[in-house]
Amino acid sequence: MRNSVELRRQILRAARAEFAAHGLAGARVDRIARAAKASKERLYAHFGDKEALFREVAAADGAELFRAVILNPEAVPEFVGDLHDVAHRHPEHLRMLTWARLEGIGFDHPPGADATVPDQTFAAIRTAQDSGHVDPTWDPEELLVLLFGIAMAWTHWPGPRPALTGPATAHHRHSAVEAAARIIASPR
Repeated sequence: MRNSVELRRQILRAARAEFAAHGLAGARVDRIARAAKASKERLYAHFGDKEALFREVAAADGAELFRAVILNPEAVPEFVGDLHDVAHRHPEHLRMLTWARLEGIGFDHPPGADATVPDQTFAAIRTAQDSGHVDPTWDPEELLVLLFGIAMAWTHWPGPRPALTGPATAHHRHSAVEAAARIIASPR
């Protein structure tokens, strides 16, 4: 018999798959419960309602994304490469965060991340600017948004789905890092 912690983990795993595939509106609690081998009553006892479950999954995915990458002021382009790698290793996390935005669910700070993460990242950008590694004319928040966009470009590409591994992905990562390096370069 499963304990409460294991049951909760299985529900979250099943919910991630369901929400990533169908979003909040299209997901069905009965499918989540069936996949987790749990009753709907147990699911509701643990999470309250479908939206609360969705928010918890999105927050966990956001936390994993933000824990996976830390901006080093001396290696800003590599931050973009690291984000690219995480996006390719865990596309379901990006789908969850995209669904949250599409569903109109807002977060005060990156979902699941410590509230200080954006401030720490902005401080790292300012340090990179002060040390000459990043063009000082960039607003740190605007630059961070652009760097995320570059890192996620291939995962959001509307054309044929690129392979998640192999030479093409290595080339895509290299291109993203190179684009970031060019964007942050100080004007001469």
